[in-house]
Amino acid sequence: MNPLVIVIPLVVVLGAVVVFAALRRGDSGGATGALSRETRKRDRSEPVTLADDAVLSGRQVEKSAALDRRSGSVEKVTSTVATYVPPDADAIGVTRRQFFNRSILILIGLTLSGFGAAFVAFLWPTPKGGFGSKIRVGNVSDVLAKISAGKGFLYLAEGRMWITAYPASAIEKAKAVYPAAVLPGMEAGVVALYQKCPHLGCRVPSCQTSQWFECPCHGSQYNQAGEKKGGPAPRGMDRFAMDVTAGVLTVDTGQIFQGPPIGTNTTGQEAEGPHCVGGGH
Repeated sequence: MNPLVIVIPLVVVLGAVVVFAALRRGDSGGATGALSRETRKRDRSEPVTLADDAVLSGRQVEKSAALDRRSGSVEKVTSTVATYVPPDADAIGVTRRQFFNRSILILIGLTLSGFGAAFVAFLWPTPKGGFGSKIRVGNVSDVLAKISAGKGFLYLAEGRMWITAYPASAIEKAKAVYPAAVLPGMEAGVVALYQKCPHLGCRVPSCQTSQWFECPCHGSQYNQAGEKKGGPAPRGMDRFAMDVTAGVLTVDTGQIFQGPPIGTNTTGQEAEGPHCVGGGH
């Protein structure tokens, strides 16, 4: 016997059972909480009367309110709009938005003020005198006397410079080495040297025993004319432009010229005693 003859009817019966059960479940679920048409009609026609301790449902409350409105038992309440009074600023205080806005404005104001002050300072004329300007040193004869009193060296802190005597016998050699701006002073017998060492910028002191300039930082050495004699410096000491008018020496500390190259020795001065840096003679 063919098995399909038995299986197919069973499948059909089982499917019918499943469909019937699903329909029953749907009917019972839809009926939950539902009222019949006759019940709803009777509820609309009869007034709602409940015991004092009964709990009203939302639908019943709405129905009761609608009946009261239709009967005119509800008292109409009229309201008036109060006049707007702005709040007290002191009572409210400063909001966060106001705080940040004011902070930003203050910051912008300070920035602009600082920029304006810097711009005015940049345009403001620099005062006369001091380093970077022309310094009237004095009569050449007085300057030479001060150099002699200083045992070969005269230091002027105002111009950050050393002034030493320059021999007249070396003028011709100087003309072949030095720029024209420094020659007027050398021809008058003096030379103005910048105090910084060309190596790394240390202040170079004089050495009374050797009669040279000797840098204590790295041992560079220069004769009284600022010409390099030893050490790691790349050149001689830098120097200022000079002018002599009516015997008066003026040094322009705003014009600095690089020192002479290594090997320059226009004066021929050698060490006159023990060195202050490194010892020995």
